[in-house]
Amino acid sequence: MNSVFKIGLSLILLLTVHTTATAQADFCGIKNNSFKEGEKLTFTVFYNMGFIWINAGEANFTTEAETINGKKVFHITGDGKTNKSHEWIFKVRDKYETYIEADNMLPVKFIRDVHEGNISIYNHVTFDQNAGKAYSTKGSYNVPHCVQDVLSTIYYARNINYNQYKPGDRIPFTMFLDDQVYSLYIRYLGKEQVTTKYGTFNAIKIAPLLIKGTIFKGGEKMEVWVSDDENHLPLRVNSPILVGSIKVDLTACDNLRHPFNSMISSEE
Repeated sequence: MNSVFKIGLSLILLLTVHTTATAQADFCGIKNNSFKEGEKLTFTVFYNMGFIWINAGEANFTTEAETINGKKVFHITGDGKTNKSHEWIFKVRDKYETYIEADNMLPVKFIRDVHEGNISIYNHVTFDQNAGKAYSTKGSYNVPHCVQDVLSTIYYARNINYNQYKPGDRIPFTMFLDDQVYSLYIRYLGKEQVTTKYGTFNAIKIAPLLIKGTIFKGGEKMEVWVSDDENHLPLRVNSPILVGSIKVDLTACDNLRHPFNSMISSEE
């Protein structure tokens, strides 16, 4: 069960494929046009073993403006937890934080503080993007230019201009997670309507490549729908896992930067 809530919190966690340095450089210094300070997003995590969908937990994301070393940063926090009715099976209290430079969308600090059952993990990472170094709780590591962390990756991806791609194109970038560098991509699949617990939307559909050998079956089996407006909000995530499947739906949002005009109708 713990892996279900990791998915709900990170949305596109545990992705990997080899790409080229040139492709990565194409997206260095991307500008933020999708979110602002004060934004709040809530997601519900559902789990299915083949019979019914179970409301298993919730993930919340908040964005605030702060200053680090004289530079404006976005302090983004992601909290994930199991519903109390399921805590007798497995209790999860996960918290992820990232601090992203406002002018180039690159992380300067990342904190992971997770408590899952009887396991607790804490990792504090600071990035020196100019020197190509990441300093974590466990040591110092070489990282490529413009590397992301697992939480900044979500907000980075929200600022990609998907209109410049055609269905089937790959969009690569790199991520530092658990003291390792992953070269990864998402595949742009096109545009379509999607109906979620929140409503019906015009959406952008993407598929990240999943690591074979984790809880996933591998391949591009995870489907992600993002609002086809300037907010680029994650609306739904579907993915089979080794036992059953998961679904993550956006269920509430507040203080968006742009009008939520991708919504066709709301669910009452």
